Amino acid sequence: MTQGLIDTHCHLYLEEFDSDREEAIIRAKESGIEALLLPNVDTETIDRMLDLADQHPDFAFPMMGLHPTSVDGDYAKNLAKTESAWAKRSYCGVGEIGIDLYWDKSWLKEQKIVFEEQLRWSIDKGLPVAIHTRDAFPEVFDSIHKVGANKLTGVFHSFSGNEEELEEIKKMPGFLIGINGVITFKNSRLSEVIIQTSIDHILLETDAPYLAPVPYRGKRNEPLYLWKTADKIASVYGITLEEVIKKTQKNALNLFRNIN
Repeated sequence: MTQGLIDTHCHLYLEEFDSDREEAIIRAKESGIEALLLPNVDTETIDRMLDLADQHPDFAFPMMGLHPTSVDGDYAKNLAKTESAWAKRSYCGVGEIGIDLYWDKSWLKEQKIVFEEQLRWSIDKGLPVAIHTRDAFPEVFDSIHKVGANKLTGVFHSFSGNEEELEEIKKMPGFLIGINGVITFKNSRLSEVIIQTSIDHILLETDAPYLAPVPYRGKRNEPLYLWKTADKIASVYGITLEEVIKKTQKNALNLFRNIN
């Protein structure tokens, strides 16, 4: 199989992979996946993530951030602990950060504070952001514009927006959209939405262990399954799988320059 797919968003360090993590990496590499980008979740996952990155330094590249669903009354302490992790090593991006109003709206104010602070880190460090947004596009756009859309680069991870939200993202030249297994779901409108933009705006991701593509939907996701998403993107754009690999690899390397 052709080399060159980059899984731009993968949580392979989580406990769902404790029984077969190395085997999952072998399966991914043998299939032609050449890199995994690892966004952090919270203060509890930092050590697990860095251990994996240290074991596979030319294959697994960490990001640092505090996920919006981990923001609560201890947000200031957890944000400080997350920030202190930047002293340990270099990272390829700031993530996973954002706003999530699907599970809980009660911490919106705190989520915005944490999100905007981490957006400022990305400007200071010259690194892209991996943005999680769920039921929160207006709030996320508001924070990006408040901090400085023209100074930021990044990806809207697991993009699930509509045409209007895609148009807003297209007005911010530094941002791409991350597409995963959701595009293979029967009830997903993503194919109709993303055709409104060029493949130059697309990154591929798994979000493993979550959101496995068809025919694995409902099972644990893993990097190997990124090929199912790549196949679907090829059919949406009417191009070859080789073109999908080449374009999305180029997009990933242009955005996440620290992995070159």
